[in-house]
Amino acid sequence: MKKIVSMLASLALVASLAACGEKTETPEETPGETPAETPEETPEEEEEPAQGVTDTSILVGNSAATSGAYAPVGVPFNAGIEAYFAMINDAGGVDGRMIEFTHIDDEFDPVKGKAALSTLVEDEEIFALVGHFGTPVVGATIEDVKEYGIPAVYFATGIGQLYNDKAEGKDKGIFPVQPIYKTEGQIMVARAVGDFDAQKIGVIYTNDDAGKDLYSGVEAKAKELGIEVVAEQVAAGATDVSSAVTSIKNAEVDFIIGAAIQATIPTIVKELAAQNVNKDVITTYVNVSPVISEAVVNEIDGKFDVYGLGWVDLVENADALAAFAEWAPDYATNVYAMTGWIAGHFFTEGLKRVEGTVTWDKFMDAMESEPIKNPFGGTINYADGLRAGTQEMNLAKVAMVEGAPGWEPVDGLQSMDSLLGN
Repeated sequence: MKKIVSMLASLALVASLAACGEKTETPEETPGETPAETPEETPEEEEEPAQGVTDTSILVGNSAATSGAYAPVGVPFNAGIEAYFAMINDAGGVDGRMIEFTHIDDEFDPVKGKAALSTLVEDEEIFALVGHFGTPVVGATIEDVKEYGIPAVYFATGIGQLYNDKAEGKDKGIFPVQPIYKTEGQIMVARAVGDFDAQKIGVIYTNDDAGKDLYSGVEAKAKELGIEVVAEQVAAGATDVSSAVTSIKNAEVDFIIGAAIQATIPTIVKELAAQNVNKDVITTYVNVSPVISEAVVNEIDGKFDVYGLGWVDLVENADALAAFAEWAPDYATNVYAMTGWIAGHFFTEGLKRVEGTVTWDKFMDAMESEPIKNPFGGTINYADGLRAGTQEMNLAKVAMVEGAPGWEPVDGLQSMDSLLGN
């Protein structure tokens, strides 16, 4: 691989420079002798572009499930990426380069995902991964991606391995966009304090990765703000959470965080209602769906509100939505295609900032140079190695919307700083 060859060449150069730096005796000049001519300096070699980059094109790619049970997600996701690149190429590309996109179907299988990554990076020699797809595959390949040193923009998952508040070295090329559970847990605390004046927060979290990562973020932000936290863990998919709810109720908390995803959150909310807990609850964006609102709207009526975070605002970003619908007409209302469009956008915005020869290091620096606006949401800042995914989220609550259970908008996109008045 060019990257490895380049590293070996650099090591050889350093070794030769070190050798040249050894102290040697300088012979004294004999009077009347002409000093030896100084050899001409060797001109510096021109910087080589990264793999996948030519004068007219730049090759990127991913593996995603475009067959099997997850095809209804993977197919529109990739369609959104391709649609965004088609729009960019139609306008002349980036600095005259057309963005080419290649794809391998990994069927949501981590073994096939690892093989696909090897093919994409070593054989097809893509410049970057765009839209690394699915928790199983990302979890199995994230360390491989780092070892290759290749930039990876947008991960279709929120696993905690993506979070880093000071990415350096091999970690620097990781650029998450979707909410990462650890960041979302921090935003939940900021909402609890900033919107609800909470000083003592109860947390019911599941013993899976999603629950633990959310709770990790809650702990970190609460400690930073000096907020007391009372936590209870339950099994993912548990059908009886009464003991945990009783403990939270007896602790007399001000506010409750439901750090669990769709299989468990209805059970938690219903038990809170059954025990007549009258404290409001907030949960992850993953749960903001009709399935959840239908499951709990009657039980919570008149007792407390259930809030959920969100990371896109299609009303405030109507122009971006119109562009998406124009270039992806078959998927104009498909949220998975929208996320693919976002992935294409973030990669392209970084590429536009690269000056001169396109290399991996220059691209990474460009991504960090200033925040990038999500076409359907807020901005993400990668400066100083921050890899926290979405950093601005909005708020909705379970309610009857036009006669049916749904989620009613409450507040727009806000960062933790804005919520806390900083």
